[in-house]
Amino acid sequence: MMGAGLLRTVAQTLAGADVPFMITGSVAAAYHGAPRATADIDFVIAPTLPQVSTIVAAFLDAGLYASESAALEAHRLSSMFNVVDANSGWKVDLILRKDRPFSREEFSRRIMTEWDGVSVGVATLEDVILSKLEWAHLGESRRQLEDAKTLLRVRQRDADAAYLAHWVEALGLGAEWKIVTRELTSYSVG
Repeated sequence: MMGAGLLRTVAQTLAGADVPFMITGSVAAAYHGAPRATADIDFVIAPTLPQVSTIVAAFLDAGLYASESAALEAHRLSSMFNVVDANSGWKVDLILRKDRPFSREEFSRRIMTEWDGVSVGVATLEDVILSKLEWAHLGESRRQLEDAKTLLRVRQRDADAAYLAHWVEALGLGAEWKIVTRELTSYSVG
């Protein structure tokens, strides 16, 4: 199962269990016009505790690897767990939605679209940028800053500058924002 097939299987599994979800990360960045090679797909999910066991069982039935104990721990900690297609090496990061103002706002703003014949929620342009800045802030990867910079370069006219400014300040992402916007003239970097 390649990336598109895996995305479809995971989306159908989540929808079949009535688990709200959205695609984020590099796949969402590609949706918004900044494609790059990746071997994983990031979903933010908001399952109830009983739904966690249901989706893990469904992933296993679909021939994917998922650990129920890791999924339950991720639910408890609002962290993440993985689903892996051993045949292709593709991995899905299932990130449990945090219960904080930005995460609730980001999730409520997701864009509903059809992707490969499946109805999916995709993080908005602004929220993908903010998530990339936050991952960079956490030290995960300088690549995240490059992704955010590319998104702004390609789509800065479409981005809600006031929304971005509000959450950059609220999330303490000013240093990352400065790096990303240094070369862009339409954003103030203060």
